Amino acid sequence: MKSYGLSTVSAFLGDQIVFRNLIPCDPRLPSLADLREKLNYPVDFLPRKSMPEYGEVMAEIVRAAQQLSSPGSAIHRLIYIGDTRMNDGQAFLNICKESGWDGIAFIGADQPGRAKVELEQVNSETLYIANRWKALDQFTFYLDEVHFSIDDQAVVLIDLDKTILGARGRNDQTIDAKRLQAADDTLFEALGSDYNPAVFQDAYKVFNQVEFHPFTADNQDYLVTICLIISSGLISRSDLVRDVRNSKLQNFMDFLQTVDERSDLLPAKVREIHQDILERVKSGDPTPFKAFRANEYKRTVQHMGHLPENTAIEQVLDEEIVITAEILHLANRWQEQGALIFGLSDKPDEAVLPPEAMKEEGYQPVHQTMTHVIGEDL
Repeated sequence: MKSYGLSTVSAFLGDQIVFRNLIPCDPRLPSLADLREKLNYPVDFLPRKSMPEYGEVMAEIVRAAQQLSSPGSAIHRLIYIGDTRMNDGQAFLNICKESGWDGIAFIGADQPGRAKVELEQVNSETLYIANRWKALDQFTFYLDEVHFSIDDQAVVLIDLDKTILGARGRNDQTIDAKRLQAADDTLFEALGSDYNPAVFQDAYKVFNQVEFHPFTADNQDYLVTICLIISSGLISRSDLVRDVRNSKLQNFMDFLQTVDERSDLLPAKVREIHQDILERVKSGDPTPFKAFRANEYKRTVQHMGHLPENTAIEQVLDEEIVITAEILHLANRWQEQGALIFGLSDKPDEAVLPPEAMKEEGYQPVHQTMTHVIGEDL
């Protein structure tokens, strides 16, 4: 494995990227708001990545992108590159179903043990599941074998989180660490000298487990809010665990309403944060903890491309969020062959785009921020 210097995600994707809110970075492309009437979606409905409606929206956005890239050329084939069989695999299958395109997905990660590849057939679609990112090399030969052409009638959809950036099994721990630090920053800003990192870390570790996903909806904004309220002393971690397990509190809204009944006992700044989050959740905002996500954005870009060129690869992977070299090389190759290259992410827009105040300080969106490119030759 080696470093290929510095680059940006936008060097090969441009602004052909869409994040959780389904508002493409390229303003020429239709957003979810533009498509609501056509698709007959309610005003406050925001499909998540694994939902059938997400596949429908993505198909519409990508068709529009194709007309900018290759006017008059229709898409017939889809390549999808991601890191999870469940989330990315389902998004891939839904996009294929809603679009009618033929599809093959590469689901990768660097994992211990002997290198292996598994092929999974779902209807007429194929998932190529590998335990090495280097297997993208073999994947190209597989595409040739099955006569799956990469040309101006093909689109390549690539997941950003833990695929293009912070490759799973290689560099993903850095993404998780920076998000945790962002949560730590946020709680310190809210609680000041009353903040106890050990209480936060204990609460985060417990409620981040699969057992509590029905309660937290596996939503980091909800999880960090829960940790903030526990850290404020309004409720103990053990009491909240008990209330969730005995179904006294079944979901995050139950939790917020319980907190609201005693909000006069919260420190003033925490009470203000709670009220803002409560109103945002009521309005259907899936990313209600704005201060936390702003800190996540800041921690992310501060740990991109900041180490000297002579830094050991292991240290770079441990301290920076880097671009996966194998994907960059392949995307450039396929782009030269005429394919549309498009990025997608379920990451909240607030965690990847700078707030207005930070733009004035020179901060760039995550996909336009320079960082190291690390991986292997293809």
